[in-house]
Amino acid sequence: MAGVLRFHTAGYNGYAIEYSPFFENRIACASAANFGIVGNGRLWCLGINTAAAAAAGPAGGGGGITADRVYDTQDGLYDCAWSEEHENQIVTSSGDGSIKLWDVTLSDFPIRNWSEHTREVFSVNWNLVNKDAFITGSWDQTIKLWKPEAPQSLMTWQEHTHCIYQTVWSPASGETFASASGDQTAKIWDVRQRASASTIHAHNAEVLALDWNKYNPNVIVTGSVDHSIKTWDVRFPSRETRVLLGHEYAVRRVKCSPHSGDVVVSASYDMTMRVWDTAAASPMVHVHDLHSEFVLGVDMSMFFEGQVATCAWDEQVTVSHVPALGHKKR
Repeated sequence: MAGVLRFHTAGYNGYAIEYSPFFENRIACASAANFGIVGNGRLWCLGINTAAAAAAGPAGGGGGITADRVYDTQDGLYDCAWSEEHENQIVTSSGDGSIKLWDVTLSDFPIRNWSEHTREVFSVNWNLVNKDAFITGSWDQTIKLWKPEAPQSLMTWQEHTHCIYQTVWSPASGETFASASGDQTAKIWDVRQRASASTIHAHNAEVLALDWNKYNPNVIVTGSVDHSIKTWDVRFPSRETRVLLGHEYAVRRVKCSPHSGDVVVSASYDMTMRVWDTAAASPMVHVHDLHSEFVLGVDMSMFFEGQVATCAWDEQVTVSHVPALGHKKR
C-alpha cells in the first residue's frame, strides 16, 4: 500500500479518529494515557499534507501529519465528533463522564463543559441532518441529547441494561439514531419518543460498534466481541442480512463509506483495520496491518475517496490510500 503517513501520539493511546466535515486535510484524535485505565486525556487536532502522503512509502513516513492544536484533559478521552454547524468546534467524551466542547481557534480550555453522565462516555456523535445537536452514550447505561448552547442535556433515555458503546445518528433523518450496547442489542430511537422504536438482538456477545449506511436509511452495521460484523435492515430486525467474518478478535469500530453503499471499514483488537464489500461473494477486500496494538479508531475521508485514517493503542495515527475503498461507486 503506497502513501502511508504516520503520526506519533507520544504517551497517549488512540481511541477515536474523525475527519473534519469542513476541511479536507484536518483530522482529530481522541486519546488516553495508560491505555485509558488511569491518567490524562489528550485531543489532537492534526493537519495532513496530502503531497507527503503521495510520496510516502508502504511502511509509512513521518512529517506529513502535524499537530495543529493539542488539548489536555484530566481523564482519558474515548471519542470525539466535529460540529456539523461550526467549522472550528469539536466535542469530546471522557472517562470521568464529562462532555467538552472545544474551539480549535482558541488555546487551552474548552468553551463548554457538561458533567451529567456518572460513568465513562464512550460515544459522541453529531447530528448530520439538523446539525444543531449531538448525542452521547455512556457506561452508566444512558443516552443523552445535547445542544451546544444549552447548559444541560435536553433528553435522557435509559433502556439498555449494560454499557453503551456507540450512538449514531441516521444520515437520513434528524430525529432518528441507533445505539449499541454490551447487553447484546442495538436499538433504534426517535428523539420525539421516550421509548425505543425497535430492538435488535444483534450478537450473542457485547456489541461494541455500530454505524448507519450513508445511502440506505434502513441499513445499519454492527460489530461485536464475537469477532463478527453484521448488516441489518432495521425494518426486519429478526435476522441480519449479511455476516462478515475475518477478524480474529473483538470488532471495536465500524464505519460505512461516504462514497459507496456497499463498503464498510472496521477496526479491531486483532491490530488490523479491514475493508469490506458487503455486496461481494468474498467480502473482505483489504487488510491494513500497520499497527502493533489494538486498533480502536477508523474514519474515511469525504473529500478524498480511498483515504482512510486509523488510530491505535500503539500511539500511532496512520493516514493511507486504500485502493479497495475506491473500487466501486454508489
